[in-house]
Amino acid sequence: MGLEDRRGVDTDVYQPAEDSHLLAQAACERLTADDGGGEPLVLEVGTGSGYVAGRIDEETTARVIAADLNPHAVRQAREEGLEAVRADLVAPFADGAFDAVVFNPPYLPTDPDNEWDDWMERALSGGEDGRAVIDPFLASIGRVLAPDGVVYLLVSSLTGVDEVVEEAGKHGFSAVAVADESFPFETLTVLELVR
Repeated sequence: MGLEDRRGVDTDVYQPAEDSHLLAQAACERLTADDGGGEPLVLEVGTGSGYVAGRIDEETTARVIAADLNPHAVRQAREEGLEAVRADLVAPFADGAFDAVVFNPPYLPTDPDNEWDDWMERALSGGEDGRAVIDPFLASIGRVLAPDGVVYLLVSSLTGVDEVVEEAGKHGFSAVAVADESFPFETLTVLELVR
């Protein structure tokens, strides 16, 4: 079991913040607008507390699978009533299984000399350029997407949105920004990736 703060919040699990709210709002709006009346299968990679997956589950017709490498996050998502599995990005999932994939990756550029090895660091640190998790995600995500599948990826200006779009293009995706929000030190952008 993870450590809890005085409010009973697991300090080993990323809790909802501005990035979570922006991604959840954009994904729910887009999934609702694209709803063909069926039950799309949606994967949230790196679910953390399960907030984004929970919003999608409540606000759309989608069936949502929440995944995280962090066992504390998987436990918390399950406690929130979500279908949650422990997974490293998309490794355990079947080819072509998902109509949509949602991801709020670790994106903060981090000096390797200042990193520490715990679950919160893994939830935040994107390596030296902020893309240490984003790039492998982009390389692997196409495998689990259905032919008309879509990806909603949150990116920070600190990681270089143009660089992420370029990397996505190398893997056959075109990208369009569907939401953004500016803060004093960064701008957060939700990219919609399609093939």
